Amino acid sequence: MTPGKVQEYRVHRATTAPVGRLPTHKQPARTTASSGIIPSEIVVPAKHKAPARSTLHDEVVTLRQVLKTAIRHGWLPYLPDLSPPYRTQGKVVHRPWFSPAEYKQLYEATREYAREPFHEHYRWNAEQVHDYVLFMANTGLRPDEARNLQHRDVVIVEDEATGERILEIEVRGKRGVGFCKSMPSAVRPYERLLARAKPSKAESRRQRQRRRRDSSAELPLAPPEQEFPGPMEHVFPGNHIKLFNGVLTRTKLKLDRDGNRRVAYSLRHTYICMRLMEGADIYQIAKNCRTSVEMIEKFYAAHIKNTLDAAAINVRRPKPVPARKPNAREKTAANFDNEE
Repeated sequence: MTPGKVQEYRVHRATTAPVGRLPTHKQPARTTASSGIIPSEIVVPAKHKAPARSTLHDEVVTLRQVLKTAIRHGWLPYLPDLSPPYRTQGKVVHRPWFSPAEYKQLYEATREYAREPFHEHYRWNAEQVHDYVLFMANTGLRPDEARNLQHRDVVIVEDEATGERILEIEVRGKRGVGFCKSMPSAVRPYERLLARAKPSKAESRRQRQRRRRDSSAELPLAPPEQEFPGPMEHVFPGNHIKLFNGVLTRTKLKLDRDGNRRVAYSLRHTYICMRLMEGADIYQIAKNCRTSVEMIEKFYAAHIKNTLDAAAINVRRPKPVPARKPNAREKTAANFDNEE
């Protein structure tokens, strides 16, 4: 196995048509007059399509793992170089996020839906989604970190540096245990989450019929006691993906201008981009979001215009001042001085 063989494999995968047939589709059963055979499907010829770059990358990664296994068993003396001989410059892409105007449009839509849902049964979920949008966009948590978050992991404190009330969050997620300090705008949504009672289950039809049978006279059902979230309960106990996607669709914010689909993860991207636009330190953002500076520079800072310093870019070299020619009086005075 040599680096040349690996490159030949890449060329082979990109230029050779796949062997086999594409999936066939059924046809209505009918008998031909000549052979009497009832064809049940039509064979569609396979069309050649070069594999995607990610597919080819995954295959080379698999090959590398196989060769490493061979080295551990002593079947190969060394690992050949599997990198491509050339690499084109990748396109600068950005992850889907909400611009400040789009983010305002989003939380106004969720707030309006929380006030007037389509049905009273959806009110609790609509209020949760509204607070979820504000909470995520002001903390920068990942969706899986928000799912694991419990009320005992969140503390409302007064920041010593700014004097504002913020949230100190103990995060458990992709990178293990980390810490996050939120924006002041995340405090009010969290207080609403704390003060919001759990949804009570409505009386089912079978329970109502059983209650009527047991009592001769139909008695009014007593309202259930309200239960509020405890310290060991999740901050966001439900899954509101369908409702969140419905709001994005109604407000025409599901796709960005490049056709990328916005999801709950886009709220984290919005937080990072907004902090960069406000001039926050990129190292502090990386620590607060439990990621690296390299990732932020690659996927976020590349398309944020506020990271460019116009004063440092539009530097002009000062033009030299042309020497002024002496007039006749100055020439006479100079000659007199030379004589002396």
